[in-house]
Amino acid sequence: MNGYEDGKPAKIQDYLRWSPKGAGDNELVFVSGNPGRTDRLDTMTHIDFLRDKVMPYRLQWLFREEVILAAYSAESRENARRAQDDLFGVQNSRKARIGTLAGLLDPAIMDRKRADEEKFRQTVQEKASSLKEPIGDPWADVASTIKIWDGIYYDWDLLEQGSAFNSRLFGIARTLVRLADESAKPNAERLREYRESNLESLKFELFSEAPIYNDLETVTLTDSLTMFVEMKRVDNPLVKDVLAGKSPQDRAAELVNGTKLRDVAFRKELAGEKPEAIRQSKDPMIQLAILVDAPSRSLRKTYEEQVEEPLRQAYAKLANARFVIYGTDVYPDATFTLRLAFGPVKGYTEQGKQVPPWTTFAGLYRRAQDQGNQYPFEMPPRWIKQKSKLNLKTPFNFVSTADIIGGNSGSPVVNRKGEFVGIIFDGNIQSLVLDFIYTEKEARAVAVHSASIIEALRSIYGADLIVKELGGRPRAGKSRGKSK
Repeated sequence: MNGYEDGKPAKIQDYLRWSPKGAGDNELVFVSGNPGRTDRLDTMTHIDFLRDKVMPYRLQWLFREEVILAAYSAESRENARRAQDDLFGVQNSRKARIGTLAGLLDPAIMDRKRADEEKFRQTVQEKASSLKEPIGDPWADVASTIKIWDGIYYDWDLLEQGSAFNSRLFGIARTLVRLADESAKPNAERLREYRESNLESLKFELFSEAPIYNDLETVTLTDSLTMFVEMKRVDNPLVKDVLAGKSPQDRAAELVNGTKLRDVAFRKELAGEKPEAIRQSKDPMIQLAILVDAPSRSLRKTYEEQVEEPLRQAYAKLANARFVIYGTDVYPDATFTLRLAFGPVKGYTEQGKQVPPWTTFAGLYRRAQDQGNQYPFEMPPRWIKQKSKLNLKTPFNFVSTADIIGGNSGSPVVNRKGEFVGIIFDGNIQSLVLDFIYTEKEARAVAVHSASIIEALRSIYGADLIVKELGGRPRAGKSRGKSK
């Protein structure tokens, strides 16, 4: 919404009034937002597969990439700068999967999930006549499909998902090879990312001027090729062809140093070529992409036709049955559509210790001090300078049992009066199991407390006019207390 009308600040009649006091312990709050995706229809067979195979494998991959990026970063300040975004992304993914796996390994949560499934299956059998169409046995359909996925999972991830070739340059090469092949086909027959509706965004990324660093590319490609060898063995024919008689390190260096794909002009030149011309290219990274393209496409075809589509059909049947049986008593999986979540402000118990429902400014400064005021816990200079002006007992962040998921960040939190008491920015690590089942045992939505925003605006930034407009009191002009 535009904040101005006719060049002047807009006068809004309906808005969320600010609560300077914010939310209190056990107070009921509501969260309005667009949660991204949940998979709570997943059957226990599906969840067991994710828990026992997919997540341990992905964690292994993330752990080793985190180690090599950290080692690379430790070599110099410049290396640390180059790898910073990649390392942060890997660490964030690792934490997310650890949190999800922990939830799936919790017997109390999984026993409840299993009991819910058994009850649902029994109810479906009892009310089969009330369903508009025969449902069959979607649970058995999922189970048979998971067997197929289990059989191809490692190869599909290594080749089609590209885990064996952890290199931006390889990704560019694969895109160019497939762009030529797919562009020669009718639009409806192309791989989805190469259809006309997706080409603009694909080419925007393909022709990005973002820097690519040979040394970092060589490090990551060496490790992924090493993992490829470890999983498929040295005597595997495709492994032999990929390595071309060299060690993973020497082959990675040869590929990275020999390709011209860092040059955006060269990429644009190849992007306009016919498939035959692409295949005649002497670029080693292009040739690697061509080498693995046929087996990769075969795995993708199996996945899309024998895994992805059967799962979609089975879960569509389950979703329809659940709606017929439970109606609006049970809300559907999140799909980025607008919904309202609610729950009390409530602490939880973690590792036998009680976690209070909110943090304070005092705790913020204490955490920074305990961590030596170093990244990622360092305090901005202004915050250090203005510390004496703060009321350090003011709540900073708070948690509630509201059912949120990725996509809810930025969602307003309101109280019974419709007053703004906070804004969602995260969930605790225990909330990651909410992808599969809602639980308030430890899972919590995390929000910035409205009182902390007022206190920061007033005492750190001196934004008295904004504070007054929001309904808070301007600065008193003196110290507001120190932590004990």
